[in-house]
Amino acid sequence: MQGRTTFIIAHRLSTIQDTDVIWVLSQGEIVEQGNHEELMEKQVIYYKVYQLQQGKPLK
Repeated sequence: MQGRTTFIIAHRLSTIQDTDVIWVLSQGEIVEQGNHEELMEKQVIYYKVYQLQQGKPLK
């Protein structure tokens, strides 16, 4: 998809972890933005959902 803008709506975060930008929505509002690594470092909503989907305990 290089050179194109594509919107992907996903519940399974492994589907989007290699994208350039991820927006996390809550109650219809963007609450987090960044790539996978940036969002994992923040350890907020994206991190928690990703950990749960990977079967890992939350810290």
